[in-house]
Amino acid sequence: MHRPARLLTAALTASAALLLTACGSGGGDESSSDKIAGADSAETPSASASASASADGIDRPEIKLPSDMKNVFEDRQTGDPQKDAILADNERAISTVDQAMAYGDMKKSGMAFYYTDSALTGVYYYAKDNIARKTAWAGTLRYFDRQVRVFDKTSAAVTYCADESNANVKDLKTDKVNVVETSPDSYVYYNTSVRKNSDGVWQIWKLDEDRGAKRCQP
Repeated sequence: MHRPARLLTAALTASAALLLTACGSGGGDESSSDKIAGADSAETPSASASASASADGIDRPEIKLPSDMKNVFEDRQTGDPQKDAILADNERAISTVDQAMAYGDMKKSGMAFYYTDSALTGVYYYAKDNIARKTAWAGTLRYFDRQVRVFDKTSAAVTYCADESNANVKDLKTDKVNVVETSPDSYVYYNTSVRKNSDGVWQIWKLDEDRGAKRCQP
């Protein structure tokens, strides 16, 4: 069931309206994510075969969004290497969901590289639903007031706001962009829990959203 949302997109997904419908706001449900990630299906989310080593030496899935889909991430540099690495993986996570919808390919989206547990379950079914509807978005999504709270060497929380006022719903069957009126619901507050896996990737395992949050309003 769809919750009312300005866009049919995730942010970090990155829109969590459908994501939360699928996975709720609960914590790590490893059995759910394992079932999806290990399913014998062409739609199974996995790292792209065209992964390449990044500056940190990690072989990461390639992420490339279409020219009419742009994510703008503010507050990228904190001066703390650990926090900067967490924010960088947060950006990549959000973009993998957008990439899946834009190209209709979850297998090479990279979602399972950056999401795990209930968060992976949510983005998987979120993307799958939008792909079935042939729906994505076009325009610019702005992510701001990005904050990292580090708990230890392998766990942290990332909070941020999303501004959807300059993005609109795109019908992939017709390439028509349907303009959506800006409202308080165009601004969303996200609270994510992340942990560093054995490969050094900061994966999102839990995500909560507050659409229309006052703290994110202009």
